[in-house]
Amino acid sequence: MRVAIVTADPRVYYIATKVLKEYRIPFLSLRVGEKIPYDVEVVLTGERDRVEFPVKVVVRDENFIDELLVRLEGRERFRKVFIAIDPGERPGLSVVADGKVVEVHQLRNPRDVGPVMSLLEKYPGARIKVGHGAKRQRVMMLKALGRLLGYDYPIIVVNERGTTPKVGGVEGSAVLDIVASINISLRPGREVTIGQLLEVKEPTKREIEDIKRRSRELSGNITITSRLAREVALGNLTLDEAIELHRRRSR
Repeated sequence: MRVAIVTADPRVYYIATKVLKEYRIPFLSLRVGEKIPYDVEVVLTGERDRVEFPVKVVVRDENFIDELLVRLEGRERFRKVFIAIDPGERPGLSVVADGKVVEVHQLRNPRDVGPVMSLLEKYPGARIKVGHGAKRQRVMMLKALGRLLGYDYPIIVVNERGTTPKVGGVEGSAVLDIVASINISLRPGREVTIGQLLEVKEPTKREIEDIKRRSRELSGNITITSRLAREVALGNLTLDEAIELHRRRSR
């Protein structure tokens, strides 16, 4: 065991065990004053705990994990951290620090940018990389980020062609979205502001008809109006929201 939790504070213990289990990091639980085994490299403890050990990380909140990972890797800090997003109905999200994947997530929908904001706080100085595909979902996500970060916030847009692997010739699943986000993080791109990427062109007739077709597939029997399909294309509504609005208006 390379990590030990040594604390008398129940809150510190709860936070530490929760995060370590999420990261699948084995640990020992010790009482303050107990002998710390020779193979422990880092001790997690609270601000009020009196623990004598050469390498300690104080647990105040879940952000302690970044410092812990740095200590375990024997470095002072990550030099480059990228938070990469593969846009889609359920975007894949990954954090790659100095070329190493340190965590992955899947967002519930394109507007679910809370986890992105948490990661920016957790990894100060991290840069956001976004794949250039899935235009409609990408626009929706960028609008949500723009409202929180400002439309002059710089991000890196990446050509994501070939980033999603194929398994047996079939694309899809949460794992593949996450793998795509990892591949996006490793590719170079061009820096633009969120506002520059949101200069959306008027959707084509073909795009409108494609969204209407997908509304029938998703709902089973509802074809949304061209006006609602346009709002979906512009990223102002999700397809589910457009279908629900159509249902309400048809009653």
